[in-house]
Amino acid sequence: MRGTCVPHEVKLKDTGFGYTLSLIGGKYKMIIMYWLSENKVMRFNSLQRSIGTISFKTLSIMLKELEADGLIIRQEFPQIPPKVEYSLSERGLSLIPVLNMMCEWGEKNSLPALEAVER
Repeated sequence: MRGTCVPHEVKLKDTGFGYTLSLIGGKYKMIIMYWLSENKVMRFNSLQRSIGTISFKTLSIMLKELEADGLIIRQEFPQIPPKVEYSLSERGLSLIPVLNMMCEWGEKNSLPALEAVER
């Protein structure tokens, strides 16, 4: 059996767990990655509409951070009006199984699922 992911003598930020959280933590990064995994390629406005509760500024910041971390690819097309598309990089795609496991856990452990088991 494997040891703890966050040993007591090590700071969280210095662990693989902490590193992963630094990349996908926060309110919107996993949601952005989810939509890109579902749609393969999306434009800014389409992402914003899909998320629904995110401001222009926040989405712009999240996309820049995800791109800087190598999780998404930003492709700009030189045309008028300008066209920019976002997609997951190979590195970003490698995180999708983690997000899928979180989804499965949520479905099994959400309050309605637990109430159904109790009946």
